[in-house]
Amino acid sequence: MGAGIAHVAALAGHPVYLYDTRAEAIDKGLGGIAKDLDFLVSKGKLDSAAREATMARLTAVTDLDAASDAGLAIEAIVENLDIKQKLFLQLESLLGDEAILASNTSSLSITAMAAVLARPERLAGLHFFNPAPRMKLVEIVSGLATDRAVANTLYATAKAWGKVAVHAKSTPGFIVNRVARPFYAEALRVLNECAAEPATIDAAMRECCGFPMGPFELMDLIGHDVNYAVTRSVFDAYFGDKRFTPSLIQYDLVLAGRLGRKSGRGFYAYGADVAKPAARTEAPATAERSVTAVGSLGVAEPLLARLEAAGVAVTRKAGPADAAGWLEIGRGRLTLSDGRTAARRTAEEGLSNLVLLDLCLDYATTPRVVLSRADHCGLGAWHAVVGTLQQAGLTVSRIDDVAGLIGLRTVAMLANEGADAVLQGIGSAADIDLAMRFGTNYPKGPLSWADQIGVRFVARVLHNLREHYGEERYRVSPLILRKSHNGDSFHE
Repeated sequence: MGAGIAHVAALAGHPVYLYDTRAEAIDKGLGGIAKDLDFLVSKGKLDSAAREATMARLTAVTDLDAASDAGLAIEAIVENLDIKQKLFLQLESLLGDEAILASNTSSLSITAMAAVLARPERLAGLHFFNPAPRMKLVEIVSGLATDRAVANTLYATAKAWGKVAVHAKSTPGFIVNRVARPFYAEALRVLNECAAEPATIDAAMRECCGFPMGPFELMDLIGHDVNYAVTRSVFDAYFGDKRFTPSLIQYDLVLAGRLGRKSGRGFYAYGADVAKPAARTEAPATAERSVTAVGSLGVAEPLLARLEAAGVAVTRKAGPADAAGWLEIGRGRLTLSDGRTAARRTAEEGLSNLVLLDLCLDYATTPRVVLSRADHCGLGAWHAVVGTLQQAGLTVSRIDDVAGLIGLRTVAMLANEGADAVLQGIGSAADIDLAMRFGTNYPKGPLSWADQIGVRFVARVLHNLREHYGEERYRVSPLILRKSHNGDSFHE
């Protein structure tokens, strides 16, 4: 990370000191920067003169005294508070009073880090994401004592370096590592309930919801030791808040040494001759020639145009004003999940042959849909629903009757966590969405997604999840409740 940050600063035109206690580490860092710049030259994204000028701005130092004229010191050393505090004490005594001290920590408190300094207001977090030259996001993290002018200078500097900068308050996980927890946690919860296997959940999150990787693929890539440690640190830092409870499934993988790609096995096995498991996909079934749409399907309304384009006749009927709409397909009824199980909705609403549809980012273009069916849904009704959606060019995956399915519950919980981050002053709604889009490559900021599907609907989904599980984990953010009652959105 240190070499990556040095690369970014030098490429932006700054003279940079690259310091480490070990000369071989500096040599490795410079070598890595040179290799990255050579790659940019080979792709035509940088000319040779700019490459040479960038390398010329980098100066290796093994004695901090040689860097005493620096105006900004960025540390990217081991994640240990005591060691970082000792380094910052040394830097504070060495650099001028106006120098800014910045930590690239991803988890430690900026407030605690600065507490030992004579000028704690000069320290802030400057959290890059790996690899720093390619990832756009930088979190500017203010501790309790951080001078706002210091945070603003770092914000402007990051922007000048071509980064997407966001302000954040020094709390556990800052923005990204806190708000992202449900992306992993809800998938692990669905797996724990044996509702679907990793390959199907990953396909749902990639193909239906537009995430670049599924949660199990991503955990395998990050490493389960790292991902579990971040979850555990956030859980502990929030005094055991149930929302951040780690997964026993992931803990077992760590205990077994199945850390993901780097160990050759995690949720998936890795190797030259190892085939990745396929997502569960329903066999071809016979389509109905016509369907009836009762009321509005909400965000799933584009499915009607896809059915019509595929030659399925669609009849529209008015539905109850206070209820979600549905599609009558043969003897089956298809409707968007609202966080309740199909079994509960069947019992509460006196329905038969109920099939639930999971959330998609865009129903007009999604290649796949995820469905669950009530236990008493007949096979004939089920096959009619499946075949008709297949007629519209959709691959259909079935998961068991789990509350909120997978995409809906994950997006609702991401929005819930983002809302709490806004409520607690960790970041603005705009910064939360920017952070999640550019720090994790989410297809949409979670609060913008909540606006799209309706904040009231998100509140209802979360309420239903909490009723189903009876757990504090699914409590609804007070900010979501407030906006739901007022009919407001996060982005006016």
